Amino acid sequence: MTIELHARPTGTARPRPGRSASRQRSRSDDFLVVGIGASAGGLEALYKLFDRLPPDTGMAFVLIQHLDPTHSSMMVGLLAGHTAMQVLEAADGMPVERDNVYVIPPGVYLSIRDGALRLTNPRERHGARMPIDFFLRSLAEDCGARAVCAVLSGSGSDGSIGLTAIRDRGGLIIVQDPKDAGHDGMPRSAILTGAADFVLPVSEIPAALVKHSRLAHPERARPAPAGGAGLGEIIELLRLHSAHDFALYKEGTLLRQIERRMAMASIGDIGVYLSTIRDNPDEIDRLAKDMLINVTQFFRDEKTFEMLAQTIVPELIRRQPLNMPIRIWDAGCSTGEETYSIAMLFLEAIASAKRNVKLQVFASDVDDDALAVARDGLYPESIRKDVSPARLERFFVKEDHSYRVTRELRETVVFTAQDLLADAPFSRLDFVSCRNVLIYLRPEVQEKVLSLFHFALREDGILVLGASETVGELSDRFEPISKIQRIFRHLGRSRPGEVVFPITPGEGGRTSSPHPPAPLPEAAAPRSKIGDLAREALLDAYAPASVLINARHEGLYYFGPIDRYLKVAAGEASRDLFGMAREGLRTKLRAAIRQAGREQGCVTLGGAQVDRNGDAVGVSVSVQPVQTEGEGFLLVSFADEPERKESGKADAAAVDPPHVAELEQELDATRKELESAIHDLEATNDELTSTNEEAMSVNEELQSTNEELETSKEELQSLNEELTALNSQLNETIDVQRATANDLRNTMNSSEIAMLFLDGNLEIRLFTPAARTMFSVIASDIGRPLADLARRTNDPRLLVDAAAVLAGHVPPSREVEADNGAWYT
Repeated sequence: MTIELHARPTGTARPRPGRSASRQRSRSDDFLVVGIGASAGGLEALYKLFDRLPPDTGMAFVLIQHLDPTHSSMMVGLLAGHTAMQVLEAADGMPVERDNVYVIPPGVYLSIRDGALRLTNPRERHGARMPIDFFLRSLAEDCGARAVCAVLSGSGSDGSIGLTAIRDRGGLIIVQDPKDAGHDGMPRSAILTGAADFVLPVSEIPAALVKHSRLAHPERARPAPAGGAGLGEIIELLRLHSAHDFALYKEGTLLRQIERRMAMASIGDIGVYLSTIRDNPDEIDRLAKDMLINVTQFFRDEKTFEMLAQTIVPELIRRQPLNMPIRIWDAGCSTGEETYSIAMLFLEAIASAKRNVKLQVFASDVDDDALAVARDGLYPESIRKDVSPARLERFFVKEDHSYRVTRELRETVVFTAQDLLADAPFSRLDFVSCRNVLIYLRPEVQEKVLSLFHFALREDGILVLGASETVGELSDRFEPISKIQRIFRHLGRSRPGEVVFPITPGEGGRTSSPHPPAPLPEAAAPRSKIGDLAREALLDAYAPASVLINARHEGLYYFGPIDRYLKVAAGEASRDLFGMAREGLRTKLRAAIRQAGREQGCVTLGGAQVDRNGDAVGVSVSVQPVQTEGEGFLLVSFADEPERKESGKADAAAVDPPHVAELEQELDATRKELESAIHDLEATNDELTSTNEEAMSVNEELQSTNEELETSKEELQSLNEELTALNSQLNETIDVQRATANDLRNTMNSSEIAMLFLDGNLEIRLFTPAARTMFSVIASDIGRPLADLARRTNDPRLLVDAAAVLAGHVPPSREVEADNGAWYT
């Protein structure tokens, strides 16, 4: 019986009867585009999928398969019998329209750009052929949140990288349940990425697509914004449930992820969703997981890595002393692809420079699941698209349909769980990479994080940021090496006390209350301005020169003629009050602040002297504690003391002028010695502060190393358990073989049949005791050729027959006569 299958002609899409021109020219930005990836065993899954899909979903479907480039595809004709939608073979420049199915032609790559399909010759691209990844990446770039990905049955790992790009853009990812798939390689690899929104049997995927189209369709009314109290309560629930504080993230980032989860949960009201996550720990787990956006790949942004490999990394290795390791920190490492990419660059450059420079790479992230993947170092086969064959050969080992990093590469990296906004940073670093992390944080928080990096880097260290990130207000701390590639060089030194962690919402510039303060009525504005004007006039006329300081003795606000008592210190800009205090004022100032802090009351100390235009002017210092919103401040005021009468001075001089002069000289010398001691104490205090910060960073590194050792210990324990089990199996097998050998020996010894056992060279291996009646054989003859034995039978064809049996002939049988007249078979 012969079955013939005829494919429909392909080419330009034919309008259906009754289909209007406006329907043909549907806008490319008002419907969902579904990319379907299928390979081995995918035909049956596709039949089930399209059998259950309505013909008017309003979505467009693009099918990507692994096809033989030397044979034409019959997929168009095969699918046409399972759907009422129009099925077309994709052509270059063909516009994508709703309620159509587009099938990839053989031997090409398919992508989408500006709402139209584009064909590419795969020979123009390096690495393994991964057509599903290639299309899904272009789909994420072109359609953003309108992109939908469905990974069906297939072997290998194609699609695993592309679907993470769709997740990054807010699209939907559906994966066929591996138990339901004919080949589970592609579904399992997709699930391991952690980006799948749904894992369903193929029969349930159509309903999920239709439901998502109705809820997440761009033309639908957007859910109520999750701002105000709703957003604040969600952030607080996430903090309590997951131990991660998202208060410092950009509000737009938070809203996008919340609205995405609302669409996934079929909820359109923020209040209902808030109640849902209160009662459903699983949903808040999924929301927290979505907030930790994990999108990365090997050698992401090729031009950036090319510049690092050609100039930056070789320079670092060339100038590095041999007795000091190169220290690298990858902040926000996700699943480790970027970390291993950086480590590969340095290992290659070290080998090329032929310098025995040690390498220490620290990689941190807040997502424990992502860190587990990074520590394991096992990645799908699709990384061949991003990693060159030479690097795959050197730094990876092939395991089934995956690649595992080599031991050399793995041992250069220490992975650790660390919150960039709460934990101490690493220190004394030569290279810091933090790419596409800052874009999710508020601008003022970005500045704090960049200050951490400045503290962590050594002089002339390198900072690498993402394509959309910059150093902002810290341009005086980082010199741009390449503005386009966002590579910067460290400048200057961090000041003691400048770096403070954890970064709290208050420090980040966001108030603890989720409700913004209500604006004042417009009618009250003139009165407020008049009151402020009067207050300023009174302060200028009557208030003493004052400064408001915090607990770190930094000036926050200045009143009156403060320049009489404070001055701008030479060197780097500083708000330190003691550094700005004029000569003769620091001792009384420090004593008054210390006493006011101890007594928590107003303190006034006089007797300080300030040199003003060559005259010594007496100054009194008053310190008043100020409490506001739980944080303590001090208001420091300065006032000139009234001058002493000249008559008093004359009388004192008349009583004992030499003695008074001597006392004044001693007092002046003591004052200078005291000021010098205070200066030394301040310098020592600054050094202790820096040392403390360094110690905290070193402690963080030790904790990270300890975690790594714990992980290695667990791996060794697991390996030891496997070896123990294997050893038990081997012992059991040996016992069975020993018993079998004993049984065989007993059988041979008790047998009355004469038997010789020969190997392929016709040399004796075993014989039964009865064989001695026909051959002159003893135990030492084992290993001797059969031809050397003296035979007690008249059988001249024995050796010929043995050789014939070895050659595969039929075993011969004949009767022979022994020397004693007996006959044997």
